[in-house]
Amino acid sequence: MVFTPKINKFITMIASRNWIRYWLPVWRKRCTRSGWRCPDVISPLPWLCKETMMKRIISAWLMAGMFVAGAQVNAAEPAPAQVRIGYQKGSVSMVLAKEHQLLEKRFPATRIQWIEFPAGPQMLEALNVNSIDIGSTGDIPPIFAQAAGADLLYIGSEPPKPKAEVILVSQNSPLKSVADLKGKKVAFQKGSSSHNLLLRALEEAGLSIKDIQPVYLTPADARAAFQQGNVDAWAIWDPYYSAVLLQGNVRVLKDGTTLNQTGPFYLATRHFAQEHNDFVLATLKAFSDAEALTRSERDQSIHLLSTSIGLPEAVIASNLDHRPPSPVSPVSARTVAMQQKTADLFYANHLIPVKVSIAERIWHPQAVTQ
Repeated sequence: MVFTPKINKFITMIASRNWIRYWLPVWRKRCTRSGWRCPDVISPLPWLCKETMMKRIISAWLMAGMFVAGAQVNAAEPAPAQVRIGYQKGSVSMVLAKEHQLLEKRFPATRIQWIEFPAGPQMLEALNVNSIDIGSTGDIPPIFAQAAGADLLYIGSEPPKPKAEVILVSQNSPLKSVADLKGKKVAFQKGSSSHNLLLRALEEAGLSIKDIQPVYLTPADARAAFQQGNVDAWAIWDPYYSAVLLQGNVRVLKDGTTLNQTGPFYLATRHFAQEHNDFVLATLKAFSDAEALTRSERDQSIHLLSTSIGLPEAVIASNLDHRPPSPVSPVSARTVAMQQKTADLFYANHLIPVKVSIAERIWHPQAVTQ
């Protein structure tokens, strides 16, 4: 067993004859006052005056030291037998971690299962019913999930990516500004980060969600409706945005540059995060390491992402161009405050039924035990 320096010092002091001699006069005086006889070089305790008893008490103290040390130095936390991770096509760090098998190499005894979702709301529905353990979404899905009673925790975040989320219109559309969306059909995934983009853009233009005709569609269905001219605009994120942009005949009506959104979040069920502290920390580091490869190994990363999610390399390159460096980090107080403002905005617009407290759902990791 490995003891902490403090425990080692304590045990050494207990077992030291010098320590006994130091305290012996003190206890001898107590012995005399109490009518006890205490030999010169035996026990510092008045009721233990046998050399053998001294050895026994030191042994007992050593055992006590082991229990204390055991409380302070826990055994390495066992890795979970299985972990189910939800990801999207736009989750660059997750896809690269999956392709490089970073978690599989770090935890060879753990079965890692990767499950793809079309968008964040569907992913967090799965998280809520314990079909997955960890996922990553934009800013809005966890707010909707929390308002619906999901017991999830924010375990990490990435910086905002204002250039990677946009409102698109066709190239020949008469719409020139967000204000022109009044009365128009706008497609987007309800409860997604694009929902937030649209709401904030409308607010900036002096409008509200009531001033447009929202058309709630998944990214794939929204793309079809947009290209067929069945909607006037489409609020969407990368890589769907880059895929349509490179096809041509579209233009960006508005991106997130001035809208002060947060970046993507990493989430887990409460019981998983609390039971597997070390694994969660290692997982977030793996995602951050994977994201860094988009800069140190850009060409290889583009190829891997293209192969994995089935999009042309040009689309992936465009997607990466829209992203700033995005290391995964703990959720900061500033990010919590920004996310709370977003939640309050959605509540004020009657888009969620109850007010939610973001701070109550932030995971606070413990020090790694291995």
